[in-house]
Amino acid sequence: MKTKAMSRAASPLLIAASVAALSVIAACSKSSAPENVTPDATQPAAAPASLPANPANVDGARIVAADKEPGNWMSTGRTYDEQRYSPLKKITDQNVGQLGLAWQYKLDYDRGVEATPIVVDGVMYTTGSFSVLYAFNAATGELLWKGDPQVDRLKAGEFCCDAVNRGAAVWKGKVYVGTNDGRLVAWNAKDGSKAWDIDTVVDRSRSYGITGAPRIMKDKVIIGNGGAEFGVRGYITAYDAETGKQLWRFYTVPGDPAKPQENKALEAALKTWDGTNWVKQGGGGTVWDSMAYDPDLNLLYIGTGNASYWNYKTRSNAKGDNLYLSSIVAINPDTGEYVWHYQTTPGDAWDFTATQHMILADLDIKGAKRKVIMQAPKNGFFYVIDRATGKLISAEKYAPVTWADKVDLETGRPVFNDSAKYWEKNGKPTLVRPGFWGGHDWQPMSYNPNTGLVYIPKHTFAVEYRDVKDPGWSPRKHFYQLGVAAAEMGDSDKDMKYWSDEWTGSLLAWDPIKQEKVWEKPYVTIFNGGTLSTAGNLVFEGSADGRVIAYRATDGEKLWESPAQSGVMAAPVTYEVNGEQYVTFMVGWGGAFATFAGHASLKAGVRPWAQVLTFKLGGKAELAPANYPELLPPQPPESKATAEQVAHGKDLFNGHCSQCHGINAVSGGIVPDLRRLSSEKHAMFPGIVAGAFAAKGMPSFAGIFTPEEVEDLHAYLIKRAVDLKTDLAKNENAK
Repeated sequence: MKTKAMSRAASPLLIAASVAALSVIAACSKSSAPENVTPDATQPAAAPASLPANPANVDGARIVAADKEPGNWMSTGRTYDEQRYSPLKKITDQNVGQLGLAWQYKLDYDRGVEATPIVVDGVMYTTGSFSVLYAFNAATGELLWKGDPQVDRLKAGEFCCDAVNRGAAVWKGKVYVGTNDGRLVAWNAKDGSKAWDIDTVVDRSRSYGITGAPRIMKDKVIIGNGGAEFGVRGYITAYDAETGKQLWRFYTVPGDPAKPQENKALEAALKTWDGTNWVKQGGGGTVWDSMAYDPDLNLLYIGTGNASYWNYKTRSNAKGDNLYLSSIVAINPDTGEYVWHYQTTPGDAWDFTATQHMILADLDIKGAKRKVIMQAPKNGFFYVIDRATGKLISAEKYAPVTWADKVDLETGRPVFNDSAKYWEKNGKPTLVRPGFWGGHDWQPMSYNPNTGLVYIPKHTFAVEYRDVKDPGWSPRKHFYQLGVAAAEMGDSDKDMKYWSDEWTGSLLAWDPIKQEKVWEKPYVTIFNGGTLSTAGNLVFEGSADGRVIAYRATDGEKLWESPAQSGVMAAPVTYEVNGEQYVTFMVGWGGAFATFAGHASLKAGVRPWAQVLTFKLGGKAELAPANYPELLPPQPPESKATAEQVAHGKDLFNGHCSQCHGINAVSGGIVPDLRRLSSEKHAMFPGIVAGAFAAKGMPSFAGIFTPEEVEDLHAYLIKRAVDLKTDLAKNENAK
């Protein structure tokens, strides 16, 4: 347990250091019950007449031949190559301005929404927060059934980042969802009953979770896990689609060197690690999002994540590439055996995951047709790689990059810039571009074979990293274990505004052959939506500031937009029912940026409001108004705390609570803004910390904070409430 003396000696470690907690992400997460949501999610609704006789009747042959039935969207990327391109063209750059709302559905929880819907034979399968699964009539929005896997809301503090889910997979009459608490659940598509429910977690003493969408090929459901920030060992697993039986598991980093490794690939990887710290720290390398599959080569491609710790010096003595972190790894899906890898960031120390969206395409490069895999990972370089061999073809910067000067095409390795090596700076802050959310994060990009362009949700993002003295590994759940301070900033609005103004976003159209920008459209902040491109010469994307938008794919001219009432992060899909083309956006602000970077998130000017919005040409439905919760004015009590206590309270807050309630207690609105606590809640603050609101989703921190630490933490929140009250009064007087 962290003692008071230890805490006072620590620096404020924001995203922070090795004992930072993802504290109260589940607090007050449930929205008021929408009228159009079935109250009892555990009971499937009776199947209405609009449900087809054989729902979700998808197999590999249908996905491979998806272009023969372009009205469906049968896999998360529509096709195994993950291009997120639709051949549908009834909606075009000539008539897209006639789009109107076809239907709207309010989801259960006003948290981050990141799912890509699946649409098969007129039925849409999609997910909301806490891994809740919905089946809709895709033409009308009628709820056919709903499956709630009953994720324990208190476990939301054990996974990163927010209670999000990126969607379902369908196969031979079943619908599959990975859950936030690390299970894989199969639902019967005919009636929403549960077929099976299995635990994918290898070690329940560690904070594993699932946010990614499963992929299915050859009757195998493939799913990875998240949790590297909390200290886990990454892996990906294949399960029998019919029974849920485990078929194989591939670990992405080696295990204890004192024990035999699981396979030869891990024996080779072991030589690229140094010391033993990484063993107790877990190693990381989680497969928490992107996959792709080439049925001709019979290769499954997975993207691996960051290390645990982030700090290269602390985890591996600043030695070795640390395979297979931050890599694209090709696997034989029949056996789970390693085939090849390409590591985008050897010895990653900045959270430069390679879990970002991967796209397969056949490109004409220097007069030859090449089978390639393309990725724009966090590190800021766009990669074109031979997908049969793993050999690098080209790599260029698509975003501002300072950690490396270039990628050497002969060796395939980055040419590191020593200025970014914070572990060599004697504890001084080191500015690195991009920072930990990268030049591109999980939001899917898309590839249009007609324009030859990739459409990337791009970030312009800088962060200061600072090496910290290793306080030692903590095995407790809920605690971020990074070994580095990142994104430190002062309390003043001026200081926080400086950083939030630095964090911007854009939609980038990129030529993967010439490796250059074709056009770019700026946004007010990062974490805008994933993209969809179509044969109608269109690119669709939602924005952080609450819009859904269509651009001309060739030149980026904006042709249509509509209000979304909340931030949009998920990638849209398009499909056809009875000859009519629809476009669906999953709406809901949340995720890592909206929770942690509260001040910057508020710049988007949106509130949490989770819903499904579907459009069609000539749609006449009226957008129902959003019912946002009231923002209470600050009600700070008097405080006699010393400046030292307040400073210590800031240290505690940013080390334990900021991942949910925001840096320096500025909430992005996803969970309560603790500067706006009522007088009653201020009075019962010690009890809240000790678990009084556990039933509402606020985890207990009894035994983690001492009474003195609770007092100092409260003193800081009172100070921040006074700051907010003063700022609000100034703004009111200025009117």
